[in-house]
Amino acid sequence: MADVAELQKRLKHLEEELKAEKQKNQHTVRTKIAEMSSEVVDSNPYSRLMALKRMGIVDNYERIRDYTVAVVGVGGVGSVTAEMLTRCGIGKLILFDYDKVELANMNRLFYQPHQSGMSKVEAAERTLKEINPDVEFETYNYNITTMDNFSHFMDRIQHGGLKDGVPVDLVLSCVDNFEARMAINAACNELGQNWIESGVSENAVSGHIQFVIPGETACFACAPPLVVATKTDERTLKREGVCAASLPTTMAVVAGFLVQNTLKYLLKFGDVTHYLGYNALQDFFPTMSMKPNEQCDDRHCQRQQAEYKKREAANPKPVVVEKKEEEVIHEDNPFEIELVSETSAEELSAAEGPRPKLTEGLRVAYTVPAPQNESDADNTVETEETSLDDLMNQMKAL
Repeated sequence: MADVAELQKRLKHLEEELKAEKQKNQHTVRTKIAEMSSEVVDSNPYSRLMALKRMGIVDNYERIRDYTVAVVGVGGVGSVTAEMLTRCGIGKLILFDYDKVELANMNRLFYQPHQSGMSKVEAAERTLKEINPDVEFETYNYNITTMDNFSHFMDRIQHGGLKDGVPVDLVLSCVDNFEARMAINAACNELGQNWIESGVSENAVSGHIQFVIPGETACFACAPPLVVATKTDERTLKREGVCAASLPTTMAVVAGFLVQNTLKYLLKFGDVTHYLGYNALQDFFPTMSMKPNEQCDDRHCQRQQAEYKKREAANPKPVVVEKKEEEVIHEDNPFEIELVSETSAEELSAAEGPRPKLTEGLRVAYTVPAPQNESDADNTVETEETSLDDLMNQMKAL
């Protein structure tokens, strides 16, 4: 019995030593991360992010620390989105979700097996703080579609910025159901908050993102999916024994599109897409832009449309006058010289080689010349085989 007690005592001592060593290592990692984060300044020529400023892509990348982004849903797309924004040095992230981490989530790029059973927002916050402790986090483990939670959700969008009482700069929807999308749409329409909706198909081989500017572009209720338009409870559509597929590749592609356009919107570079799709089977990326529906069921969307029209009327766009190119006319041409092509358009077309079939919107920069026919050899000019010396002697004899 004494030996067993001694053994248990030694085991307990070893556990305490391991725990202390682990905490020491975590402190060292945090210190290194903080040092690396503090180096991300314009004076550091080795900063990959600050290099965007030096290359003329952005005016000032450091401004990313001044922005707040709300991410609703931290599943396959949302967790990777939050990680990318954290690595980019975003100022503040507000995370919303009410699911727990399951072993079925391990096919994704973010969660780890030891986090199974934890709420997704808690697991995400712990991981993201290890990546970049400079980022400020708020997490809420609740369903935004309930009445009480929806009111709080709207409050955090309206007052959850880095400075007290300031709204967030952008809302990112990474949810996997229409009910939550409609809740986000309703909140953003009422508050006039810009947001980006994203989604991945049930078979996991296609996805999309959609930038919504209330009143200016179509909201999610302007052209709703059939299940929303018919007010069908989507939970009744679940098939027995069938669950949605999940591919980390598709999730990562959609998250990349989402964060890329978030950075373009916040840092004011490039063009933020209104809609970008992804079809993995054909590697097809459709884009489009939808105007708002004047008969939208969301009354706040109709109000935002009216306010947008008033703003546009109060700030008329400047009239652009197209300058016509003046035809160059020479006053004097005593010799009546004209530049005329000796080759007709038909002959030029015949000289070109075959053109490849391209996707609509693309054109070739040049074509390979068509191979010469044997008949072209008959058009050569025969010359007498006279040496240069003979020609010189003929010239002297003149």
